[in-house]
Amino acid sequence: MPIDDPEWPDGRAVAASTGFSRPFEAGSVSIRLYPHNELRSEAVVGELCAQARLALQHGFDGVMTSEHHGGFAGYLAQPLQMASFVLEESTAGWAAAAPLLLPLRSTALVAEEVAWLQARHPGRVGVGVAAGALPLDFEVAGVSQPDAVKSFKAELPRLAAMLRGEDLGQLEGDPALLACRNAPVPVLSAAVSVAAAVRAAGCGVGILMEGMSAPERLARLTGAFDEAGGTGSKVLIRRAWLGQVRSGLVEDQRAVYESYATGAGAFGADQTVAADDPGEVAERLVEAMVEVGADALNLRVQLPGMASDQVRQQIERLASTVVPLVKQALWPAEAAGP
Repeated sequence: MPIDDPEWPDGRAVAASTGFSRPFEAGSVSIRLYPHNELRSEAVVGELCAQARLALQHGFDGVMTSEHHGGFAGYLAQPLQMASFVLEESTAGWAAAAPLLLPLRSTALVAEEVAWLQARHPGRVGVGVAAGALPLDFEVAGVSQPDAVKSFKAELPRLAAMLRGEDLGQLEGDPALLACRNAPVPVLSAAVSVAAAVRAAGCGVGILMEGMSAPERLARLTGAFDEAGGTGSKVLIRRAWLGQVRSGLVEDQRAVYESYATGAGAFGADQTVAADDPGEVAERLVEAMVEVGADALNLRVQLPGMASDQVRQQIERLASTVVPLVKQALWPAEAAGP
């Protein structure tokens, strides 16, 4: 099939045929998965893929993985590679490295890798990017951290264009990137400020909001994004738990994030949504979505120190009870199906 053929596989058609959303699509509910670094490396990969299958089988639309290096706080060194593992082991649903730290890599090479992953899994691939803030990540990559934000601002529009099949330059002959003209890869940009939200809108990408800020703060970002003409998804992250989550684990994780966040107490009060009743968890998530002005939701379960069987149980319970309630409340037409 010629690359410019109008029948070239389109992400919307693929999603419609499977019953799942496109990556990051408005109305989608996805899950962020983290490695259990207390396991041997091969078991880390196997467990994460097993959790991904469980999530996609029971009702989550997609899976995100995110980047830090050196085994930091249960993150992944190569989230895009892990997304490829998830896609190979699951027959439906989408996967995305989100966020991947763009300044640590060549933008052109990132675009190539993402486009070729989509060639293997049409309509099931997305990517989210961030500038990064943890010194260790820049040290191991041999990249200057003071230049990271400047680099990110310059390279975000370039990446977005390339994953639409535009402005390819010397890569004009790449079949996978050319295919993005008919089936663009959805892109998110991490946004922690109004300026970042406006930048994302100008690049034609969506925004990924961090999960520890209060709704009123994040509402300023979505408002600025909309006012700037943003057309991409506005993805809210929240940690959710059915039952009583161990508060000590939450506090330990917050301390890690705040150790390199800008300004003391930058995140404010804990935003974890936990309750025994699935209806209450869903109601609180819906309230946050409405207050923020978000149109897609990404849930987190795991905290460092949680056993893998606890995480699996939560994934299945949230997917089968909370996710349908959230979708029915926010997007009843989509929840009803064809």
